[in-house]
Amino acid sequence: MDHATHNKIVSFIWSIADDCLRDVFVRGKYRDVILPMFVLRRIDCLLEDTKDAVLAEVKFQKEDAGMAVLDPEGLRDASGQVFYNTSKFTLKSLLGNPSQLEANFNHYLDGFSPNVAEIIAKFDLRNQIRKMGEADALHGVIEKFVAPDINLSHHDATGPDGRKLPGLTNLGMGYVFEELIRKFNEENNEEAGEHFTPREVIQLMVHLIFEPIKHQLPPVITIYDPACGSGGMLTEAQDYIIDPEGAIRSKAATYLYGKEVNPETYAICKSDMMIKGNNPEGIKFGSTLATDEFSTLRFDVMLSNPPYGKSWKTDQGQILEKKGSTTEVIDPRFEVELPDAFGNIQTVAATPAVDDGQLLFLMEMVSKMKRLKDSPLGSRIATVHNGSALFTGNAGGGSSNIRQYIIENDLLEAIIQLPNNIFYNTGITTYIWILSNNKPTERKGKVQLIDASQLYEKLRKNLGEKNCAFTQAHIEQITRAYLDLADTGKEAVDSLKSQVFDNRDFGYWKITVERPLRKSAQFTAERIAPLRFDKRLTEESEWIYQQWGDAIYDPGFLTDKAKRAALDAWLDQEEIERKPADKKKLLDHKAWLARRELLAAAEKLHAHVGEQISNNFNTFQAEIKAAVKTLGLKLSAPQLKAILESVSWRDPDAEPVFANEKAGKAGGYEPDSDLRDTENVPLNYEGGIDAYFDKEVLPHVVDAWIARDKTVIGYEISFNKYFYVYEPLRDLDEVVKEIRDLEEETEGLLERILNFG
Repeated sequence: MDHATHNKIVSFIWSIADDCLRDVFVRGKYRDVILPMFVLRRIDCLLEDTKDAVLAEVKFQKEDAGMAVLDPEGLRDASGQVFYNTSKFTLKSLLGNPSQLEANFNHYLDGFSPNVAEIIAKFDLRNQIRKMGEADALHGVIEKFVAPDINLSHHDATGPDGRKLPGLTNLGMGYVFEELIRKFNEENNEEAGEHFTPREVIQLMVHLIFEPIKHQLPPVITIYDPACGSGGMLTEAQDYIIDPEGAIRSKAATYLYGKEVNPETYAICKSDMMIKGNNPEGIKFGSTLATDEFSTLRFDVMLSNPPYGKSWKTDQGQILEKKGSTTEVIDPRFEVELPDAFGNIQTVAATPAVDDGQLLFLMEMVSKMKRLKDSPLGSRIATVHNGSALFTGNAGGGSSNIRQYIIENDLLEAIIQLPNNIFYNTGITTYIWILSNNKPTERKGKVQLIDASQLYEKLRKNLGEKNCAFTQAHIEQITRAYLDLADTGKEAVDSLKSQVFDNRDFGYWKITVERPLRKSAQFTAERIAPLRFDKRLTEESEWIYQQWGDAIYDPGFLTDKAKRAALDAWLDQEEIERKPADKKKLLDHKAWLARRELLAAAEKLHAHVGEQISNNFNTFQAEIKAAVKTLGLKLSAPQLKAILESVSWRDPDAEPVFANEKAGKAGGYEPDSDLRDTENVPLNYEGGIDAYFDKEVLPHVVDAWIARDKTVIGYEISFNKYFYVYEPLRDLDEVVKEIRDLEEETEGLLERILNFG
């Protein structure tokens, strides 16, 4: 189907909304009617030729065979499709009785097979029919869809003006679907992540998936998309195998599977499957992340453009489970085994931050890859992600764990950066990831990065945010660079850059660098005075003591309702919000007595040891412990710690503090959390962590050490890092000369303007 015919159909259907629905629905709701009616009309057209045969089969089963329940297999055979309609009506014949139109329309819908009935329900079409019926718009909408000016059937037809109206092929149906939904999405200003993947991007993905294996395709190919939308990726992949124009690349039988969470989009996808002769039962409704609908299946090919930047909080309960103070993964799709920094295999979570679930869809596909023992070709994946999937998340976190698992298991073949503004309603940078669990020898242990961000053709007219596109030549150029494992370095060749890296180039150890805590100490009245107050509620505690002084220690004083009211009034005045438990603690008589006893003990120690400043906290602490024994003070470990903290402070010139007495003998120091730092050490750094530490850290901080038990592995991929080319600044003399030339050029210009005329 040529684009002129395609555009004519889109324009005609778009006009139906303006002509018939303007006073019935708000503009943003036009799609709720137009899309299901378009699907319904297409199904109606496909059933027209066999309508009499289906009605004859119904009569045979009821009257001749005496069947109480109709046999769907016989009805499908009669219709020649995977769906049927047992009603006597067609959309055209409904117009013959306007007074009973709504009732007859519902009767017509009742006659559809269960698979079409589900689509009608997901579109909520009956509700739209009721609204149109109440507004007397139903007849006009049906009349427009069956008008002879437009041909939505698969047969050629003749228009009222005698011109040929080409039949709408299955591929053409897909184009019209896409364009209509794109236009409606733009009207509704939908989120960028919910938009269709441009056709040329899908074609590129399909080429990258199939070209390396096109001569080895198995006799049966299963194709899966966990976020299938309207099914464009599934059908485009199928069309590669059996070209719409008739060129058969393979005689393989293809089976399409997908899942979609949006009811309307699911309805479009399922209807598209039926219209094109595929089994609609392979398309499931619901959240891919919440339920594993295809847990028993593995697929040859998987393609997807999952939503990015979208929260998966609503699915969290099906993926994670709270057990005490820890959270465990309960869905095996999102749990992987990885070596830690010391080579020990651990089971870790493969769950990214809850505000962006795109990598969960990637792990869903990875979990559905065929084992090589079962399928020599294994599985291949093409998926689109935004930039956050490449680098967000800390080392040891869920996103990094996913990247580590994919790269260390040698699943990642290539990542292709696409041009900005190639999608319909977003200008963000996007990337195609290509994965395989059966890499060819030359790709083993390697990842290819292709920068195609400058390879595009400008559109004459923007389609939403989309202002550029790939041509067929661009698709072939990128595919060729991928197949050749091209390595151009940082320099572009025909607007394309490609580099090949070892897997370990993307990994790093995140090491924690510690430095010793250094403290000085001195007893003074000012330093120990705050011990009287609750450390977490100091401001409130000080106010209470200022208000009522030592009277607060009298039994029952703080339980007075007037005291509580005064505290509440002051908190409101100061705009301080506290939980009921905190307010109760502030007025707790026993807590105040305990802190007074702590202050009294500190005062006794102060009197005993004096106010000598010590810059060796180790000896100071030992002296205080000895004084506690001498004075016979009964202090718990937390109480003694509170006193020591109140009279000490960080001092870079003081001696390092030992972690404990044993550590003191061994030279182990307590780390200073304020001086703690982290360093990312490349996995391929010569000599490893120790060599890096000796060369890059110790020369600058001689007292530092590595907290070995905190070392974790991380993976990230930065296109800017690998493709950035530094452009030196212009010479200063050149800039000065240019400024002076401009000054000479504009000399006297203002005077001439002011004196003009």
